[in-house]
Order: sequence, then structure tokens, then C-alpha cells
Amino acid sequence: MSMLAGTTSTDLEEGRVLQLLNMVTPEELIDNEDYEEICDDIREECEKYGQVMEMKIPRPSGGSRQSNGVGKIFIKYDSNDSAKKAMSALAGRKFQDRTVVTTYFPE
Repeated sequence: MSMLAGTTSTDLEEGRVLQLLNMVTPEELIDNEDYEEICDDIREECEKYGQVMEMKIPRPSGGSRQSNGVGKIFIKYDSNDSAKKAMSALAGRKFQDRTVVTTYFPE
């Protein structure tokens, strides 16, 4: 019995935005050259699975390495299907000796 008409767990779980965890550390995001290289590498990899509409990689600010979202990467695809392909391909992969964790993120 559905408590919310027209809503399934699939609707709530899937989407166009992925959150990638465990790919970068705050220290890696401080230097501008390193940050740009990381952005290029991640965009290139993510575009293998569909059109990337937007990518956000929050950086440490004001000397604090604990700023909101630091260490997380957000990728918005053009479709749910592209995001699903990327999630399947990226989950569990190694990136600089760290295992990538992927989840859907609400738009």
C-alpha cells in the first residue's frame, strides 16, 4: 500500500544528480592548479556516461577545511539514464587509492 500516491521508492532514489564521495580530500582542493586538474579529470571521466550539465566541487574557504560540502563532488547529468549509467560504473572504483562511493542527490 502506497502512502504517497504516484510516488515510488525508485522515484525518490533515482535522479539526474550524483554525489561522489571519497574521491578528493580538502588538501587536494586548496591549490588552484591541482583543483583545475581534478575538475578536468573528473569531468572527462563522467562525460563517458552522458552529458554533464553541471559539476560542483566545493573548496575549503577561509582557512577552514571543514566548509560545507568539501570533499564531495556533485555531477548533474542531462537525464536519469545517464546518471544511472555513471553510478553503476563509478561506484566502487578506485581514484587515487580511494574507493569511490556514489549516491543520488536531490536536485
